[in-house]
Amino acid sequence: MGSEFNNEIGSTPITPRPGSVAPTPPISAPPSQFHSPSLSRSPLLASSPDHDHIKPAAKTPKSSTPRNFTPKIRTPRFITPLGSPIRRALKLTRLDPNDAWLPITESRNGNAYYAAFHTLCSGIGIQALVLPVAFTILGWTWGIINLTIAFIWQLYTLYILVQLHESTDTGMRYSRYLQLCTATFGEKLAKWLALFPIMYLSGGTCTALIVIGGATLKMFFNIVCGGTCKAQPPTTVEWYLIFTCAAVLLSQLPNLNSIAGVSLIGAITAIGYCTIIWVVSVVEGRMPGVSYNPVKGSTEVIRIFDVLNALGIIAFAFRGHNLILEIQATMPSDEKHPSRVPMWRGVKFSYTLIALCLFPLAIGGYWAYGQMIPKDGGMLTALYAFHGKDTSQFILGLTSLFVIINAVSSFQIYAMPMFDDVESVFVKKMKKPVPWWFRAISRAMIGYGCFFIAVAIPFLGSLAGLVGGIALPVTLAYPCFMWLKIKKPKVFSPMWWLNWILGVVGMALSGILIAAGLYVIIDTGVEVSFFKPQ
Repeated sequence: MGSEFNNEIGSTPITPRPGSVAPTPPISAPPSQFHSPSLSRSPLLASSPDHDHIKPAAKTPKSSTPRNFTPKIRTPRFITPLGSPIRRALKLTRLDPNDAWLPITESRNGNAYYAAFHTLCSGIGIQALVLPVAFTILGWTWGIINLTIAFIWQLYTLYILVQLHESTDTGMRYSRYLQLCTATFGEKLAKWLALFPIMYLSGGTCTALIVIGGATLKMFFNIVCGGTCKAQPPTTVEWYLIFTCAAVLLSQLPNLNSIAGVSLIGAITAIGYCTIIWVVSVVEGRMPGVSYNPVKGSTEVIRIFDVLNALGIIAFAFRGHNLILEIQATMPSDEKHPSRVPMWRGVKFSYTLIALCLFPLAIGGYWAYGQMIPKDGGMLTALYAFHGKDTSQFILGLTSLFVIINAVSSFQIYAMPMFDDVESVFVKKMKKPVPWWFRAISRAMIGYGCFFIAVAIPFLGSLAGLVGGIALPVTLAYPCFMWLKIKKPKVFSPMWWLNWILGVVGMALSGILIAAGLYVIIDTGVEVSFFKPQ
């Protein structure tokens, strides 16, 4: 073991001391930020004068190492002393200084509270308000059963992702969902399987938030102003633009840790409007003539596709797994205090609150409205349509305000992977941090790009079932295959069977849901109004 370690150290190019080579250009990333590939919490590179200037790449010119140079046998500076079992398994990994300049990994001082805030903000959203629509197809029994199964299933895959974030075998931290996919499936296959769903979950969600936020701003204005205002109200497109300007302004916060307070506000407002909506609906009582008989199509084929579309709506309510690795990447980690411990603590707390919001919302909403629940907008539309006159204007206005604040807050965390991707192109090419003007311009372009799509395709919210089918593998299937490939459980063991079954069923269900979503859209029709937001 000792000789193998000597050989490994000896074969690694060693950068000589400054006296033996020409000085290298300085790099502006602080040494304490070089955390990405390592499991060390302490700075990987000491802040001594010898390390004031670090070369960002691991490519040391061959000529820079004297032929007769014999390195001392010692633990590399970027590895904290580990226990003997992990010490033998841990291999030298290359430092990636680029991570010190990207918004997801720029700051690694997060904790379980920050993780809970981010997870809550990304886990509860407007998509939860359409859950009663799925119950109109599935009915009481199958609606509750499928919602419970989906919740447990996605919580299990969430646990898998938290465990796979860091590897003691290689010392790597997979700080982005696509990085873990690439390490598991290979670069080409990962792009085919995961790139589009991940980017769609980010860009598509931000676009949907602009549509919802703009429409709710218009509604909030009407509630506050009522019939007393003489001013001409803005148009729907102008409301979209107002919401986008607020989101773009807030998006100038530099990294994921810096928006922890924003996520906290978003989580509080999400819990607030979900609770207000289902409590008001239940207190006001069931609507006259409410029916709980499941809606049945004219033919058996239509019934089957309606059921599958309802399952897609439930799956869409649990999107957000594409952000879990990014959230965990904001935490420090070492062998004694791995990031998975506080991360899982934050996840358990946040998903307890998520369950306390989603289940009462779905069950209470279906009890109050039954088949009368509006398909477009779900519980939010039902609140204004059925109780707009007999409910306090303060309650209605507060609910609208909470929805707006939550939408602006959720925009930040869902847009962060897009910000990170764009800024990584600059960092890799220029080998320096992103200047403030590039960050401001690029994030504004992304925000207003989503605004353009929201204006061009305002009916995007009507495609919840189809979107749920597209996003389902990211949430329910891929993590199971990642566990099989990376952890390699014993063949035919319970974990082996569990992950294979869930993975295969998840992929098959995704294909079926996509087909069902397309069929329902073609059969029932969607009011296609390009560049005509209502």
